[in-house]
Amino acid sequence: MAAFGSVFMPEMAISWFDGSEWSPTEIVSSDSIQLHPGAHVLHYASTCFEGLKAFRHEDGSIKIFRMDRNLARFAQSSELLALPAIDQQATGQMIVDIVRRFASEVPAPPGSMYIRPTHFGTEPAIGKAAAPSLTSCQYVLLSPVGDYFAGGDKALRLLVDDEGMRCAPHNGMIKSGGNYASALRPIMKARAEVQADQVLFCPNGDVQETGAANFLLIDGDELITKALDESFLHGVTRDSILTLARDLGLKVSERELSVDELLDRAGKPGCEAALSGTAAVLAPVGTLIYHGREYQVGNGGIGETTVKLRQALNDIQWGKAEDRHGWLTSI
Repeated sequence: MAAFGSVFMPEMAISWFDGSEWSPTEIVSSDSIQLHPGAHVLHYASTCFEGLKAFRHEDGSIKIFRMDRNLARFAQSSELLALPAIDQQATGQMIVDIVRRFASEVPAPPGSMYIRPTHFGTEPAIGKAAAPSLTSCQYVLLSPVGDYFAGGDKALRLLVDDEGMRCAPHNGMIKSGGNYASALRPIMKARAEVQADQVLFCPNGDVQETGAANFLLIDGDELITKALDESFLHGVTRDSILTLARDLGLKVSERELSVDELLDRAGKPGCEAALSGTAAVLAPVGTLIYHGREYQVGNGGIGETTVKLRQALNDIQWGKAEDRHGWLTSI
């Protein structure tokens, strides 16, 4: 099977901002894009993106999950990177139009169509290191994906890093490629040295997130996760899981969580930890590695509440449960 996100639909939706207005959306080949070598994005990383999914229901209809929330974050990321403002309604129409064009290619569950809106600065000006790009481009790319857990649902190993950080603190809530790039070296180092799957960044002992997902701790009937601030990504899946956790009667605590408290709670019977994100929804965490010592989370395997929450979200996405929160958009 091809790696997640490595297969693309042959066409994408695209629009260009010339400094005063956005061009009408075009459907073009998705195998290339023409860009001046001096484009702002290539030198000063003026780029952001989103990740969301479309699902095929048993009746053949196609639904996009939480598009409004992703559009709002896309607009926010653009604003915080000083990119030209996007028109959320127009961008939403771009998404709907391109998904509709390839509706027959949307896989049945547990597969889905991964949707990647992207926005970047295009102005050819290498002298603008301290000034924003006045022109930009946005496009919507589609990638059909299969079952994220096709290779087996295994509990992950996380290296707990209380010295480094994923990205610049004021950029954490921006979904920008630079944030992911800055986390790559510590992740690769952790994989090589302690066979960790990911790094849990905890600057100054404050538990934040991993390189590509939000972190959740489940202790009995309480779900604990860091309160929203600008230092980490405000995940749409995170928000969805917290909502469903409340629906299931769990106590949701959005607050500061220290490494000391995390390790203390992790060893308790029945404790669970998980990573939330668009790709996996909820991936279980079985081991925490801190200062050369390994700490087992609960029984070291896949927690019951983690599975229950993931299934509850999947059931809504796949049309097997009522969408009581209005999360699905029909195309």
